[in-house]
Amino acid sequence: MLANDSYSTASTNVELACVPDDTTGLERIMLAAQGDLQRLLSSYFARPIFIELIYAHCSSRLEPACPENPITQSRQVHLVCASRTVCIATSTVTITSPECERLFLDEKFPIGQTFRRLNRTPKFSLLNVETQAIDGKRELRRTYKLETEGFVAEILEVFPDRDMFVLGEAWLIERKDTTCTISTDTKPEWLSVRKGNVVH
Repeated sequence: MLANDSYSTASTNVELACVPDDTTGLERIMLAAQGDLQRLLSSYFARPIFIELIYAHCSSRLEPACPENPITQSRQVHLVCASRTVCIATSTVTITSPECERLFLDEKFPIGQTFRRLNRTPKFSLLNVETQAIDGKRELRRTYKLETEGFVAEILEVFPDRDMFVLGEAWLIERKDTTCTISTDTKPEWLSVRKGNVVH
């Protein structure tokens, strides 16, 4: 287990194993986020974080979601702040509860907000953390899983430029180039981009 979150009546301890040696304290906070990354990014930048849906491919919904009839969705969203992409999240979601199906697929709450609407703290498993240089920028990536009864999400998040965690506001207002190179499915031409779901 790459992340261990323990507590007692007198203390709380979060341990992250196998993270890069040069990981900063702020980056460790983001790596330990458990469905509340938007809130943390909004707090850091002191601006709203918007979700842009890039694609969402859902399995058949002929019957309500249940353990015998799970509904799955593969999706990618961009988290955008001041017109800059601060995170790219590619997810596979498995739904086995009618309530979760309604919140996520009908009311269209994002993953983190679905857990908040359920009023549940998900089980968090950090699966992988890595860094790499892409086009002269330092990426930070994490793969993790969030689980609660009826709703499981496995997520790859890419922070396209680690300088954002050093420069903050200055990074937001520099050139508005939000391009990030990432291997992913191509968005179908017929699928429009939806903006919304702001977190203040």
